[in-house]
Amino acid sequence: MEQYKQDFIGFMVDSQVLKFGDFTLKSGRKSPFFMNAGAYVTGTQLKKLGEYYAKAIHDRYGLDFDVLFGPAYKGIPLAVATVMAISELYGKEIRYCANRKEVKDHGDTGILLGSKLKDGDRVMIIEDVTTSGKSIEETFPIIKAQADVTIRGLMVSLNRMEKGLSSDKSALDEIKEKYGFETGAIVTMEEVVECLYNKPYGGTVYINDDLKAAIDAYYETYGAGRI
Repeated sequence: MEQYKQDFIGFMVDSQVLKFGDFTLKSGRKSPFFMNAGAYVTGTQLKKLGEYYAKAIHDRYGLDFDVLFGPAYKGIPLAVATVMAISELYGKEIRYCANRKEVKDHGDTGILLGSKLKDGDRVMIIEDVTTSGKSIEETFPIIKAQADVTIRGLMVSLNRMEKGLSSDKSALDEIKEKYGFETGAIVTMEEVVECLYNKPYGGTVYINDDLKAAIDAYYETYGAGRI
């Protein structure tokens, strides 16, 4: 596993973005882990987060795209932090774009924030985590309605590696199949388990035998990949 992925897993734990215990997800599933990107709240955290996304996008896709699109609301700071990191780390200027939940009819009008989309733009989408694919279902038609663009791919921070809501495939695989663009994640849940299982981090073992058993049981029911 690349060093930046190991560092990112520790960063999620330190930022209390990735937690372990007993959680009820929006889907109704009972999960032994939970990820909330809304817990990144400081300038230092957002700067680091943008750097991790930039490295993962560079490794997975290269930088052959023009616009980084962050769906409202959580995707907006992700897009801003990541285009800044791409500029700093790789010297490449990428425009950021995001959508509003409501169309604005005065001043900076329309449904978009940041850069407008133009015919021929190559667009990368950035999100925190995708469980059901609902966000992309809302975002895809908004992007395609603005201009004749090509969507290069989607990058999320954590691939939960579990079944989507409509098939036995993972949400990322469902998106790839339905919309025809590639999907990727900074880390997968398999990598999180590999990094933390019975290995102390900051003096704490976050995934012990009991929690590993709970994770295994969860994936027996909901898993779309090996853990």
